[in-house]
Amino acid sequence: MKQMKSFYSKLRIKYKMFLLISFILLSFSIGGISILQHAFNVYNEEIYRQSAQSLGVSSNSIENELKKMERLSFQVATDSHIQSYLKRLKDNQSEYEKYIVENDIKDRLLQLGALNKYVDSLQVYDLSGKEYATGKDIEILSKDRIQEVDAKASVKKGGVEWVFPNREDPALITARKIRSYSDYDFSFEPLGLVAVRMNVAEVVSDFTSTINGENAQLAIFDENNQQVYPVDTRLSSAYTAAINNEKGYSLIKDNRERYFITYSPAQHTKWTYMIVTPYSSLFNAITSVRAAVISLYTIMFIVVAYMSMRFVNGIIKPIEGLNKKMEIVQTGELDPFYSNEDVKYYRDETGKMHENFNIMMNQINHLIAENYKKQLVIKEAEFKTLQAQVNPHFLYNTLESINWSAKMEGKDRISRMAESLGYILQSSINMKESTITLEKEMTIVEKYIVIQSYRFEERLDFQTEISEELYHCMVPKFTLQPLIENAIRYGLQQMVGTCTIRVIGKKVKDNIILTVEDNGPGMDADFLPKLKNGDYQPQGTGIGLRNIDERIQMIFGKKYGIKIESTKVKGTKVYVMLPYEGGGENVQRVVSR
Repeated sequence: MKQMKSFYSKLRIKYKMFLLISFILLSFSIGGISILQHAFNVYNEEIYRQSAQSLGVSSNSIENELKKMERLSFQVATDSHIQSYLKRLKDNQSEYEKYIVENDIKDRLLQLGALNKYVDSLQVYDLSGKEYATGKDIEILSKDRIQEVDAKASVKKGGVEWVFPNREDPALITARKIRSYSDYDFSFEPLGLVAVRMNVAEVVSDFTSTINGENAQLAIFDENNQQVYPVDTRLSSAYTAAINNEKGYSLIKDNRERYFITYSPAQHTKWTYMIVTPYSSLFNAITSVRAAVISLYTIMFIVVAYMSMRFVNGIIKPIEGLNKKMEIVQTGELDPFYSNEDVKYYRDETGKMHENFNIMMNQINHLIAENYKKQLVIKEAEFKTLQAQVNPHFLYNTLESINWSAKMEGKDRISRMAESLGYILQSSINMKESTITLEKEMTIVEKYIVIQSYRFEERLDFQTEISEELYHCMVPKFTLQPLIENAIRYGLQQMVGTCTIRVIGKKVKDNIILTVEDNGPGMDADFLPKLKNGDYQPQGTGIGLRNIDERIQMIFGKKYGIKIESTKVKGTKVYVMLPYEGGGENVQRVVSR
């Protein structure tokens, strides 16, 4: 609940109003659809009632005909003439006598009801399996079919047994074993078999005329849920599974089609009668009404929601516009608020808010412009002050090196040192440009290294590894030279042996990273924050790294500057991050001294 409240509180006003309108519309829609659904349920119950009534009439009529077939089979099995004929056939008779008996049996079957309605044929079999048949549609049964009928009838021991149709024989057979029975003979010895073949399709056709629904059909299942009728179409297991539902009706899906089924068990045969009706034929009208109502509600919802959003936007849009202005102001973009706006708002409360905001921003802009001019003057003075701190430092160290070299070496070295010193002094005196190309900066560094190499000779190993594409990038003047000087002062002078100083330049995304590293004695981790902040006493007249960092940030912004990494005994690395400007082929230039 807390999460829902938090989510709702963060929603924009127009979405809250839209949710409110949607809730109202949904409430009315759900109420209307609920009433309509109740009407549909009443309609469904009425459909089931009529279907169940029709099914009851049809199933009772069919059951009566089945009872007639059972009585007919009993009449034949107990008929004294039939029993007499079969007993005579049991004894050895001549062919002529057998012929006479066969005709007598057929005549008697005609008298008993072989031509009754729905009876296809009456068929009697003696103990040898010979068939005696008569009727409207006599079917010579195969040996397998006769064995099936005889086996099922034998289980009943004179009782009736139903043998269901198959693809070979579409008739429903009522079978009984014929046993010897008379006033003087109670042996019940087997005499033969009687089979009444019933035209079940004709029976179903005559007694299902009351079934409602287009394309509806009757299906019959026995007590074991085995399908009795129809023969040519086997229904899926979904139908038999639905019989276990005690409601008496069900809606099932078979082969992507939906069917409405009504079923009822019979008392006499224990069979289940089922009416199968395609859902579409029964519920076309109600489905059309449901679709029309849902479509109408959907269209109304869309139209009302659209009109509501238009109305809400008319109220919320000016407020959102003011919020956007405030967000832009937070990024520092102020200019768009000082020109005439293309969007004109109504002269209501929201319009007055926009007007007052523009007046306020104009006043703020005026104050910012005045303050900006003052800050430019202050920054320029600070920059010149920082440059003034750098130049005496170069001059002092260079003169010290020349003095030392003049005592130890000849005039040639003094000339080269003086030439390098002149280049450095000339670069420092030029105050017109605060940034130069990386190529010019590296020239100043190389001139400085010339001077220092005469002093330290083989103890100084200077290397550069800078991508060619970076030489056209702009860097603050005298950025790398003070870093190299610090590496000599705090690295080379504090160790015995050769000190390797490397300058590495790489492009990383939209920035360039210049690295000055040495393998000197390094620094303690506690000393690094003091070095970055300038809270230490430098040796001699050395320039602090903080001054260089401030120059970079003054020119390019706060995201650029210097980062220091140092480990005791393993050396020091100073990273300088600057924006990438210019470029060329990505070629490595490596210079070693």
